[in-house]
Amino acid sequence: MLAVGCALLARQALELVGHFYYLPFIPAVMATAMLARRGATAAAVALSIAANVALVPRESHADTVANALLFTVVAWFVAEMCWRQRAAGARARALSRSLAQRNQMLDAILASAPIVTVDATGGVRFMSESARLILGAPSGRGPDASDRPMADFVPGFNLAEAGEDGGDRIWTGRRPDGTSYPLRIQLGVMPDNPDGDHATLSLTDLTQAQAADARARELHTQLNRVWRLNSLGEMAASLAHELNQPLSAAATYLHASQSEMERAGLMGQSVARSIDLAKSQLLRAGAIIKRMRELLAHESRSLGVESVGAMLADMHGVLGMLQREGKVIIEIDIDEADDHVRAERIQFQQAVLNLVRNAVEALKGQADGRVRITGRPVSDDLFEMCVEDSGPGIDAGELDTIFRPLMTTKASGMGLGLSVTRTIVESHGGTLNVARSELGGAAFSFSLMREGALEDV
Repeated sequence: MLAVGCALLARQALELVGHFYYLPFIPAVMATAMLARRGATAAAVALSIAANVALVPRESHADTVANALLFTVVAWFVAEMCWRQRAAGARARALSRSLAQRNQMLDAILASAPIVTVDATGGVRFMSESARLILGAPSGRGPDASDRPMADFVPGFNLAEAGEDGGDRIWTGRRPDGTSYPLRIQLGVMPDNPDGDHATLSLTDLTQAQAADARARELHTQLNRVWRLNSLGEMAASLAHELNQPLSAAATYLHASQSEMERAGLMGQSVARSIDLAKSQLLRAGAIIKRMRELLAHESRSLGVESVGAMLADMHGVLGMLQREGKVIIEIDIDEADDHVRAERIQFQQAVLNLVRNAVEALKGQADGRVRITGRPVSDDLFEMCVEDSGPGIDAGELDTIFRPLMTTKASGMGLGLSVTRTIVESHGGTLNVARSELGGAAFSFSLMREGALEDV
């Protein structure tokens, strides 16, 4: 109404210089359309028509209606254009806000990502703060930072070699204090950039990754040493069991021979003494073997409280090596809400590693092979571990022999891996079982005592 009133006053003022009918009311409709919605605009059109009909005498009703209709069409068209202009302005403002938010996001990414832009000659044009931290460059622009060639920070760097290696090459960076570090550089070319930036370099400091690999190799070496010791113990126990019987039989035969010689009188006494000495040595050997078997069978292990998730986390490097070498996928799914068990850390890791290694070997030559390690509490006292694979599984005829020492289906195997694993599991108070896996292959499972279930065994 205010806009129509202002238009009416303007029309009255313009009457001094000429006759104006509907023309002064067009700005009123435009102003209403720019500030209000369709209802208010329609009201402004109606008020304009009413004011014009009241103030301007017409020759006939037809002339009045025709002029009113013409004004309505023109005014509504103008209003429609105003509404479209408002919508376009709203979209432009929304787009501007969206672009501002995206720019803020990109600025945050650039601030956190180690990015360097260089020109065609390898000179540094821009360096993010995280890249400066990696390269040891001072903050801010200047001759000591962004205006230097990239080769000053990474000796021997050039764009051609960086583009050819595809990010696989390990470069050696050197900081101002003289320390060197391994670095991976991924390159993206920006051709025909008017600002002079030719390529973007994404930097990755491999110091921690190589340290993690070194720790993984150290753990792998330690686990292999434990495996060899366990294997020797298992072999010794098997040999002790196998040798005990022939030694006992030999002692029996010597005893019988000694009895026969004693019947021969004086002539057999000398031979009987020799036989007696031989028999005593056989009995001594049998006693040694017996003590060895008792030591291996009743070895005392101190079981501490350990987290299954933490023990497996220490093995990520080793499992990653097996995954890469075997070209398989190793999945770990442990219920870490209450995964504290009673275990000897290295022995547990050795048992899991043996089972995973066997699973990976079973998947040799198979595409998309999967190995899954799961851990779940199954009762208040037991926590069950399972290692399963998507391989061919184990033949039913081999189920009775796979745990026997020195029994193997591998051409280069010793037949001690599963035997050692079973010994480790049994020393923890569990039983190693094998079944068919949901993945299609074999599933080896065993249980560990949960925290507080029993005293150390």
